[in-house]
This record gives sequence, C-alpha cells and structure tokens, in this order.
Amino acid sequence: MTEVWGSSETGEEETRHHTPGTPCWTSLLVHDLEATKEFYGRLFGWTYYSPGPRQLGPYVRATLDGHNVAGIGELPPDRQLPNAWTTYLASDDADVCAEWIRCSGGTVGVGPLAAEGAGRLVLATDPAGAPFGVWQGQRLLGPRPAGTPGAEGTPVWHELVTHDAAAVLKFYRALFGYETKAAGAVDSDAFTLHVDGRPVASIRGAGPSLRHPHWMTYFEVADVDATARRVAELGGRVVSAPQETPAGRVATVADPEGAAFTLQRTGR
Repeated sequence: MTEVWGSSETGEEETRHHTPGTPCWTSLLVHDLEATKEFYGRLFGWTYYSPGPRQLGPYVRATLDGHNVAGIGELPPDRQLPNAWTTYLASDDADVCAEWIRCSGGTVGVGPLAAEGAGRLVLATDPAGAPFGVWQGQRLLGPRPAGTPGAEGTPVWHELVTHDAAAVLKFYRALFGYETKAAGAVDSDAFTLHVDGRPVASIRGAGPSLRHPHWMTYFEVADVDATARRVAELGGRVVSAPQETPAGRVATVADPEGAAFTLQRTGR
C-alpha cells in the first residue's frame, strides 16, 4: 500500500491536476451533517469550512493544519441512501469517462456536472455495483503538513472490495489504463493498481457472499487500537478488530451512521 498524498507540494504544485486513475478525493454523504462533523472532529481533529454553494446540498471540506483531507455532504431528508465513503478517481475528461462507464456495464448516477468552478465530477457505480466518483480538475488533497512522516486522520490508501476482483479489474483497467500486479498469495483474488509505475490502489475479491461491493478508504492513525476504542466511545463500532498485516496494523470501524472505514498504522 502507498499513500495518494503529495510529499512536499506547495504553491502552484497544489493546483496541478492529478494523474488519471489516481485516487484523489474521498467524500461521505450523511443524514446528520453536524453530528458527523463532531464525530470525525473528535476522532481525527478535523476542522471544516464550506467551499460555497452546492448543487447537491450542504457540503463541507474537512481539513488538518489547513490542508483538505475529505468532504462531507448532507443528504436531503427524503433520501434514505446507505452511508459509505466514496473514492474519487482522477480523469482528464469526466464527460468521456461518464459515456464510457455507461457503455461498459456501469451506471452514472450524477453528472457530469461542474463543481464550484474547480472541476467536473461524476458519481457512478461499476458493473458489480460499487459506487465511485470521477474527478476532473484541480487537486483537492493538499500535501502532508511539512516535516511530518504521517498525519493522523489523512487518507492513505483506497481498496475496492468486490465479489470477483479479476472480473471487475477489466472495467477499471480499460477505463484508466492501470498497470496491475497480483497481490498476496498466488491463488488469491487480489490485485494492486499502478499508475506511472507506482501503486495507488487495490482490488480484492471477497466472494459471492459479499453483500455490497464498495471502495474502502484507509485513514492513517498513530495507534490503531486506541483509535478503534475511541470510535466506540464516540458512538461508532468496531467492525473488524485490530490485526497485523503486511501493510501495517489495521482495523475496520464504522461511524455512528454506519459508514465503514479502515484505520491503518503504516510501518515507519
């Protein structure tokens, strides 16, 4: 696993566009925006600001040390969608991506539409039903705070959990031109996606019993066990207890509205 953050970009570098296929943003739609802001603020130390009028309803960007880390929007009262973090993948042309998704077994739910003058976005689902976003435009994520090897509460990895990784891999590889490598054991249904020779995300097959294919966002923390306990104290729950993995110690948790995410302590 690797992070999607730039290591030392400042000034003009922050406005450059992301390389197509790179996970470039993560966002969450919730029923109670204020309660969700409080939960993540107390868990990760996020602060918030509103970037301006939104076509899709109230929306804030979460920040750490002045740098964007994620977005949270509020659903209309009559919309009862399941809560889940959505990974956005960068594109040079959101309109072309949307048409390709429609013609390749996916579904476009929203867009393409302009977003605050910073770019264009699409919300879609892949052929297996996993929601994801497409972003064309300026960088949304800022660099890590200067002088820190890691920053608690920042997104560091994105993984698609689906029924059959080998099958859905063809969709994403054709859409974004990923180079791919098998991950894990020889007979495991798992792949790492590479852009320009560097790993940016992964796809893991969980078998037909998986209820809802989804993209999982990993957030870095200093202490996985302590943060998982804190999630429960704040009204969330621990979905998968902390465990050691080749990529570091991880635990999957869910916020009070049920949106799952993974805590990760990477090796130093």
